[in-house]
Amino acid sequence: MGLEAEPLAVPHPYWPRDLELRRYVPNDRPTWHSLSFLFSASAALLTLTWLAAGWRGWTGAPMRTGRRLAICWFAICGFIHGVIEGWFSLYHTEIPGDQCFLSQLWKEYAKGDSRYVIEDNFTVCMETITAWAWGPLSLWTVLAFLQRQPHRYVLQLVVSLGQLYGDVLYFYTEYREGFAHSEMWHPLYFWFYFVFMNALWIIIPSILLLDAWGHLSAAQRALDAVKAKKH
Repeated sequence: MGLEAEPLAVPHPYWPRDLELRRYVPNDRPTWHSLSFLFSASAALLTLTWLAAGWRGWTGAPMRTGRRLAICWFAICGFIHGVIEGWFSLYHTEIPGDQCFLSQLWKEYAKGDSRYVIEDNFTVCMETITAWAWGPLSLWTVLAFLQRQPHRYVLQLVVSLGQLYGDVLYFYTEYREGFAHSEMWHPLYFWFYFVFMNALWIIIPSILLLDAWGHLSAAQRALDAVKAKKH
């Protein structure tokens, strides 16, 4: 008497199929709602940032296309890290049974990686660092480039390295577990959700790391040359 019975495990769409989720509530929104929100919000932010980066009032000089695209990337990162991953960081214990829009977005994504509905220790720690470190720093990087702050390439290097490191660990830990948390080879859940959407945070940060390396190395060479002339 006085003891509450534990809720029974309920059917769910996640892998492995014998995974027990006792508080899971299926989404009441269709998949296209979640994907439309994510890509519409990202597209709107990309457009606004692109226009802002092209406004000469910031620096008085136009930016190259590649630099404007890099700034757009960091703006989208700030949104995804700070808002979407920030939600996971704060509410990961409630997501399986919650019907808020962002919780439903995570339950949809979890079809490609069920670690997001089981409070996986690595995933919670990695997403928390991503949300509260790389999110604000991504937005600072946007502002630094718009205002041509002298530390802009340092920020680009730090954020890109952090993103790359976290994503390599994300893939490697799942590889070590035999890709047990996704339906292998599924065109949407495995290839698009798990592989493609996360591979972006390996490919693009790698390019930006090399870009920052080149600019910082050039700046150091120029400084060394000036010091050599003085002596």
